Amino acid sequence: MRRVITVLILICLCQSANADGARPNRSVPAIDRALIVSIDGLRPDVLLRAKAPRIHELYEHGSFSFWARTTALSTTLPSHTSMLTGLIPRRHEVEWNWDLPLGKPVYPHGQTLFEVAKKAGYSTAMAAGKSKFTILAKPGTIDWMWVPETVQCEDNDVTEQAVQMILQHQPQVMFVHLPSNDNVGHAIGWGTPQQMAVVENADACVGRLLDALQESDVLKHTFVLITADHGGAGAWHTPDDPRSQHIPWIANGPGIRQNLDLTTFDKLTINTEDTFATVCHLLAITYDRTIDGHPVTQIKQRDELLSAEK
Repeated sequence: MRRVITVLILICLCQSANADGARPNRSVPAIDRALIVSIDGLRPDVLLRAKAPRIHELYEHGSFSFWARTTALSTTLPSHTSMLTGLIPRRHEVEWNWDLPLGKPVYPHGQTLFEVAKKAGYSTAMAAGKSKFTILAKPGTIDWMWVPETVQCEDNDVTEQAVQMILQHQPQVMFVHLPSNDNVGHAIGWGTPQQMAVVENADACVGRLLDALQESDVLKHTFVLITADHGGAGAWHTPDDPRSQHIPWIANGPGIRQNLDLTTFDKLTINTEDTFATVCHLLAITYDRTIDGHPVTQIKQRDELLSAEK
């Protein structure tokens, strides 16, 4: 009987370790959680022109590309679904960009990042600024979620909810969507002074998220990725327009190479689907290797690369 009790205690201890995110096979052991922040409609050159000190600090002390590519559709819902499933729109089958008045929920084909993270024992969270993001919330895959009841809201609303999630729960895999840049782009135009001001506020929102991670004592273990779903020109974003297709992709965290422009790798093209694969790779999350995305392993520090190749 004592042996049975001892075995049960050991099993519980192992399960507790897994619940805390301990993954012995993580390629960068210091990273045990991830935060993805997508600034809707953020064109890379607009970001570089803006007074955005918190985001600039992330790429100056991290790995980055301002030539990453979104999906050919270059619209919010299909592109974000690709970002969080690793599949191109034709394969995840979300090729529309609005709330559908359906009798029952419709979810993407393929597994979402939240889905595979939950199966691996990680806690998950999402705070998004448009109601249509509920399509990503497959039942039982997101522990804490906030989306507006109306069609959309603004960055500060989303940030407030996300900060509270971080302070109260410290989710291990979290996605935050900031909508205001896209809202202003459609209302006034891409690259306008008004949009520049919105980007600068988005930078402040990113700062609040980082500060919440720091206050929760988890920033030192967090992989942070700042990206977008599309760019834009005029007052719209259209398929196959280079100004809509290119997005920033900024990676930062422990074990991530600093001040590395990823375009120095001439054979490397980063696609939005690679976000899913990269997070899974860093957190040792099992995923379907037939997806379209690939982990961007070049971001890891050289000693990590060498150890991974052995």
